[in-house]
Amino acid sequence: MSHVAAGATSSNYGHVAGKRLGVKKYAGEEVKAGNIIVKQNGSVYHPGKNTYMSKTYSIHAKTDGVVAFRRMSGFKRGKFYIDVVESK
Repeated sequence: MSHVAAGATSSNYGHVAGKRLGVKKYAGEEVKAGNIIVKQNGSVYHPGKNTYMSKTYSIHAKTDGVVAFRRMSGFKRGKFYIDVVESK
């Protein structure tokens, strides 16, 4: 008789589709209001001028314009912000 219980099989374990996270619109690209710029888990990138963050931490454009990334120095050192600069 066996001294150890039999282990369960896990043939369907780990077969999950990717979440398609990442930067969708890069610096210098034109966006329309409502376009997704970044999809992320947690707030790695923060919303700047003319952008907002949704409840899934995605950053969207508020207005039409051109995407710009910036990295803060000083008090908020190291944080990344995303802006939409209105094109004229």
